[in-house]
Amino acid sequence: MFEARHTMDAPTTASADNGTSGGGDGWFTSHKQPEPTPGSEQESAEGSRLAALRPVGRTPQGSDTAPPAQHAPQPTPAPPPALAAPPVSAEQTHSIATHAPHAIPNHGPTQPPPPDQHLPPQRANPAQAQQASPDAILIRRTMAEVAPVADKVTSYFYALLFVRHPDLRSLFPAAMDTQRDRLLKALLTAAEHIDNTPVLVDYLQNLGRGHRKYGTRPEHYPAVGECLIGALSKYAQNIWDPELEAAWVRTYTTISQVMIDAAATDELRAPAWWYAEVVAHDLRTPDVAVVTVRPDQPYPFLAGQYTSLETPWWPRIWRHYSFASAPRSDGLLSFHVKAVPAGWVSNALVHRARPGDILRLGPPTGSMTVDHTTDSGLLCLGGGTGIAPIKALIEDVAEHGERRPVEVFYGARTDHDLYDIDTMLRLQQSHPWLSVRAVIDQLARVQLPDAIRQYGPWNEFDAFVSGPPGMIRSGVDALRDIGIPSSRIRHDSVEELVVIGD
Repeated sequence: MFEARHTMDAPTTASADNGTSGGGDGWFTSHKQPEPTPGSEQESAEGSRLAALRPVGRTPQGSDTAPPAQHAPQPTPAPPPALAAPPVSAEQTHSIATHAPHAIPNHGPTQPPPPDQHLPPQRANPAQAQQASPDAILIRRTMAEVAPVADKVTSYFYALLFVRHPDLRSLFPAAMDTQRDRLLKALLTAAEHIDNTPVLVDYLQNLGRGHRKYGTRPEHYPAVGECLIGALSKYAQNIWDPELEAAWVRTYTTISQVMIDAAATDELRAPAWWYAEVVAHDLRTPDVAVVTVRPDQPYPFLAGQYTSLETPWWPRIWRHYSFASAPRSDGLLSFHVKAVPAGWVSNALVHRARPGDILRLGPPTGSMTVDHTTDSGLLCLGGGTGIAPIKALIEDVAEHGERRPVEVFYGARTDHDLYDIDTMLRLQQSHPWLSVRAVIDQLARVQLPDAIRQYGPWNEFDAFVSGPPGMIRSGVDALRDIGIPSSRIRHDSVEELVVIGD
């Protein structure tokens, strides 16, 4: 429930781990220290607050695409009469969606999203902070107050949730160590961006759609909001007052309404999850496998996107992995998976999965896709298993019959980590517009900006970055340093990489 990659187990970025490239000094080392992100991976007090937090919600009627039975129980007991006060108005809770240019998108992944959606959430600068709404100012004041005791806030939040609403415990993994921070961080991240309507709505809609696979229902949201405010009021008691609480009630009501509406719309067109049979398992190195699966029904997605996977050995634990190819005529899907220390899902997929095993797939998501309405070249930086979506983008360009130049920098710590270099070189031989360059940390004599300058200029190129979170941050910094504008740099949000390395 409430995965924060979204969302947010860890995507194309998620398919990449943190142990192949960019973790230390070398090619992907950033020149800048990344800013801390207090709500970077997404994921209240008395019962009388429950009614005020209750979103309007919409129950889809006549859906002919009902999802399979969920593992977790669906119903939540109705609140007692004393809590059944009128909800916040629909006009208020929908205000953010109403004014967003892409608040209610076409969920069918048939066209790439507009360029502005390729960008990850950006933290507000001082100029933006001066124009912040009153609620946003109060929200950020709360977050600054609780930041030093974030672990205590998280622990108390879950304690409230499971004591007051024990029926919700079954929606979470048995071992909470993998889930612990996601729900609260997702909520706080959303609250932090309450004034950034395009980013917030897009993020929340993906989050709402993705949470269908957990069995999350509209009636669960008030309970979560109640416990959120309960935890915040306890640990921000020095500043907590009715005005601050009202701001959080309004903010959470807006957040939950956008998520509920997105889930309701998605329920009319797609299942909550897909079953998929493993049909091939190719162990490329002792810790990297290419896993190919066959979904039980059509699975629409775009090259460059990712999905979440659940194995039968770890129920309700989902991890994000990128598609390693463009959509195929046979409907098969492939993923590159690196087993990492203590990685439950990654180790199961690499060392335990075999043909015939059944996995579950969440919905596709991600905006690191090619805009086929332009003829710009593609500059692709892929680290470790982050080469998987880069390969998919190359196939996508080829299938569209385009001759646009595609330049790939394939990064790794050692030559052993270039597990897919033969495939990339074969693609280069087949497509004269494609160039592939391997950059190995141990052998590289130049840093990333110098390496790119050596083969530039890149004025007419769109940049794509995929790999471990550290590599994405440093890669984006390097691209900006050589003058590529942010609007032309595409990657899946680092803030969605919640479980780094698994």
